[in-house]
Amino acid sequence: MKFSQQWVAFKTIMIREFLRFIRIWVQTIIPPVITMSLYFIIFGQLIGSQIGDIDGYRYMDYIVPGLILMAVITNSYANVVSSFFGSKFHKNIEEMLISPLPNHIILAGYISGGVARGVTVGIAVTAVSMFFSNFQIHSLAITLTVFVLTSILFSIAGLINAAYARSFDDITIIPTFVLTPLTYLGGIFYSIKMLPEFWQTVSLGNPILYMINAFRYGLLGVSDIDISTAFIIILGFIVMLFSFALNLLNRGVGIKP
Repeated sequence: MKFSQQWVAFKTIMIREFLRFIRIWVQTIIPPVITMSLYFIIFGQLIGSQIGDIDGYRYMDYIVPGLILMAVITNSYANVVSSFFGSKFHKNIEEMLISPLPNHIILAGYISGGVARGVTVGIAVTAVSMFFSNFQIHSLAITLTVFVLTSILFSIAGLINAAYARSFDDITIIPTFVLTPLTYLGGIFYSIKMLPEFWQTVSLGNPILYMINAFRYGLLGVSDIDISTAFIIILGFIVMLFSFALNLLNRGVGIKP
């Protein structure tokens, strides 16, 4: 296929994925905003008022970056895992796989939908956070880069989950038993400096820790992790998961009988 044809195909998938979640924005955008607002009120204001400053910032200001990124992570993942599995369930994905369209364009199209939803929800949650926190952005470039890269990473992860899933129940296993624990233990509500040395070392094995700290550095200018290391980890996971997801599509894993 010519590049222009591939671009049209990619744009078509991207627009379809965007319209898929924006049409039902009451179900896809509003619930995470309400959930994060409850986190701001309960953890930030009620509990946070009883907790001292962390790294020179009010507890509310300290947890805001992590809560924003948590919304990005969960919604990027949820969008792709549900969309791709739905395509498998309704047998739509076979039509794309037997077309001349390269698999990497198909993969990029689904990822773009996850990024669109993750970024949309992230912006909405950030807007709400302004009512609770007066933080100033330390580095806009780092903030936006981590914002987008994290959304890309978990969009790919959602597609991998959907490829292996055999029923609708299977698409909730990873978010429930893997993604949620890693997110909550990724330094959203605390600095790993507050942990015993052993648990600090264990926490370094959690990839989400690097994303949250890089995003916190972009917003507040503080981090428990070296920023260069954080970006290397994030980019490394994106390359690894993208290659793995593309291999699954090439082999037809979870699609071919």
